[in-house]
Amino acid sequence: MVRTFAAIDIGSSGLEMGIYEVSEKFGIRLIDQVRYPIALGADTWLSEKISYRQVDEMCEVLAEYARIMRGYQVETCRAYATSALREAKNSQIVVDQIRVRTGINVRVLSNSEQRFISYKAIAYKDAEFQKVIQKGTAILDVGNGSTQISLFDKDSLVSTQNLPLGVVRLMEIMRHMKTTAEKEQKLIQEIVDNELVTFRKIYLKDKKIEHLIGIGKVTLILYQRIMEEVNHRDRISLEEFNHFYDVLGRMTLDQIEDTFEINANYASLLLPAATIIRQVLEVTGADSIWVPGTMMLDGIAAEYAEERKLLKFNHNFSNDIIVASRNMAKRYKCHMPHIQAVESAALQVFDSMKKYHGLKDRERLLLQIAADLHSCGKFVTMRNATEYAYNIIMATEIIGLSHVEREIVANVVRYHLKTFQYNDIKIDAKPSRISRLATPDNLTLTVAKLTAILRLANSMDRSHSNKLAGCRIAIKNNKLMINTDYVGDVTLEALSIEEKADFFEEIFGIRPMLKQKKRN
Repeated sequence: MVRTFAAIDIGSSGLEMGIYEVSEKFGIRLIDQVRYPIALGADTWLSEKISYRQVDEMCEVLAEYARIMRGYQVETCRAYATSALREAKNSQIVVDQIRVRTGINVRVLSNSEQRFISYKAIAYKDAEFQKVIQKGTAILDVGNGSTQISLFDKDSLVSTQNLPLGVVRLMEIMRHMKTTAEKEQKLIQEIVDNELVTFRKIYLKDKKIEHLIGIGKVTLILYQRIMEEVNHRDRISLEEFNHFYDVLGRMTLDQIEDTFEINANYASLLLPAATIIRQVLEVTGADSIWVPGTMMLDGIAAEYAEERKLLKFNHNFSNDIIVASRNMAKRYKCHMPHIQAVESAALQVFDSMKKYHGLKDRERLLLQIAADLHSCGKFVTMRNATEYAYNIIMATEIIGLSHVEREIVANVVRYHLKTFQYNDIKIDAKPSRISRLATPDNLTLTVAKLTAILRLANSMDRSHSNKLAGCRIAIKNNKLMINTDYVGDVTLEALSIEEKADFFEEIFGIRPMLKQKKRN
């Protein structure tokens, strides 16, 4: 069965829509694409709001997109907004106006969700993607508001970092500086280098990066031009890119418009984008760049196809989120054997309680992340560590998680050692940010359930010796029986489990008990 799907990207410099045919047999096929330039990002970064004039213009364009969708008999539409709307103080008003005036429901993505979707678009080119990331690889996503650098090694996401190096943002800085084109180029290089210094020290000190994958609209425009000069090869070498960069730096704005056949708005963004790419190539030491030619729209379509089971990736995205969380735990000097023991116990308890907690696989993933990060606050201080852990998690993007999901993880970690306060859960449950996880009350209940499980799992390794490894967990007579064959002393674990049992029973109506096999 072929489904017709529409993807809409509300970006910092334009509104874009792709119409796709999606099927299990033929995969994803783009059949039409339209784009309307509008400088939403400039409004947001200057005034922190989207002007009513631009809201009106957006609604007119999106109403036309809705008409086009009806013409194609589109079954499903997903409209995602990124940094311009995400950072606007009036984003909720804008989203509501769009819904009322066009019938299109817009979801404002967190930065980590946005980058994860772009990353899925690359993974759709499966064979090439899997081949490239076997060795040290960096994905460079040059956006209008910021730039994301994600590091891969041996098929796993090692870390990801968002830098305030968006091309529109850089141009806004330059606009207030009266200087020559040559001086402007050097200033942009200095700004980019300054941001990359810390990134290099923390994330690149012991890593060899062989490949760079470039994504983003402006990167694609640059790449298409360079490809014409290098006979359309799959890769562009460092030397070829540097030659192109030098030529670009000597062009006037009018020459860039004519050469690339683009308007003045896009033409002004090419040099900042090329500068970011060049400096990242230099910092990482990568000797080539591959641009797969994917768009945000492709990622939205791939996400839809995956969720409807019309497309299956060979790459394990959930594992990337877990690996990134574990690397974060290592960065904050967590005791990894204990982390692994708590994670294993938490998942075992979760799986044995499926009939009682009513949670899904996504919440299981959030529990796993909370287990990995539950002690990261001790890096700052041993006293009141869970509050510092909350702040660390909320200050650190975890790729693939929405803002609300990150708040759930942070709150579970915050309350796993302190008295649970139902009316004090810190979750900013804005409608535009909620995807899978419904109302504020449901969010609080989700936090409570995951907290109860994490508390119990942490108690099961109270001595940090993994004594209960291999234990068997089953529910019997309204009791969660934790049966262990361990022959040594488990007094500390037994006392800790009993201490946490009241809250677990309060949430689930089932009391956990540790039972040790009798010795002969």
